[in-house]
Amino acid sequence: MSTLTTQRPTTADPATRRRAPKRRLRGEAKLHPLAWVFVVAVMGFSLIPFYWLVNTSLKKGASLSKGELFPGEPSFGNYLAVFQNAEFLVALRNSVIIAVVTTTVALVFASCAAYALARLKMRRKAMILTLILSVTTFPAIAIAAPMFSIWREIGLYDTLLGLIIPKLTFALPLAIYMLTSFFKEIPRELEESAYMDGASPFTAFRKVILPLAVPGLATAAILVFISVWNEFLLAVTLTTSPEARPVPVAIAFFSGTSEFDQPLGTISAASVIITVPLVILVLLCQKRIVSGMTAGAVKG
Repeated sequence: MSTLTTQRPTTADPATRRRAPKRRLRGEAKLHPLAWVFVVAVMGFSLIPFYWLVNTSLKKGASLSKGELFPGEPSFGNYLAVFQNAEFLVALRNSVIIAVVTTTVALVFASCAAYALARLKMRRKAMILTLILSVTTFPAIAIAAPMFSIWREIGLYDTLLGLIIPKLTFALPLAIYMLTSFFKEIPRELEESAYMDGASPFTAFRKVILPLAVPGLATAAILVFISVWNEFLLAVTLTTSPEARPVPVAIAFFSGTSEFDQPLGTISAASVIITVPLVILVLLCQKRIVSGMTAGAVKG
């Protein structure tokens, strides 16, 4: 009779285990030191202008003309002067109304159009998407003068509606293009399961697809909101009174305390005020923005 002997696995020596190379986790990459230098340089290039804007907004009087890295006597007088300006507050309200309405309407129509382009079988779909996207490359200066004449004839000149319509024209194609790419990555099996449960196409779109498309919708909404908020050319062309001007145009019309005084401090303070909400919005929604912009980049 043969005897089977069971050998226990020998434990490795601690020194051997220390010498064993560590396995790098999948997806883990070591960034080269030169890459860090490049990242820091890009961050500095992006943040220094904003810091200089904040630095200028905290100066008053003769210190505005000095190129000091830090304000000698920081003052919030420019911010107080901006908020005491009634025209600026009206312009801020106008910008909020225009940006919110344009973004909301653009998302409603763009989500329906993008879903149809992503799901329906139609000929020359790529050509349709190309034509839609080409609208965003059209220079606004080419339509500013004709729109000025048309808007004066039909009574939309110097109104909020007269600004929402042209801005919506440029916001819709961008939103449609982004959402179409996102909807294509949502599995069709989810809709088919909803159909089997008795849901209509609109119900499946509203209760199944839209909740899954929240990252894409958030990305499109933020990009559209920023583009509408910062738009200047059409706003200055299609408005003439403070009651209809948005914030970028109102800042351009800021005047100093005298004829020879440059309102550099108040312009800088107003620019900081209208920039900070956008920065906060992006920081709060950065995860959704990244997930929405990278959706469909890798299939697995």
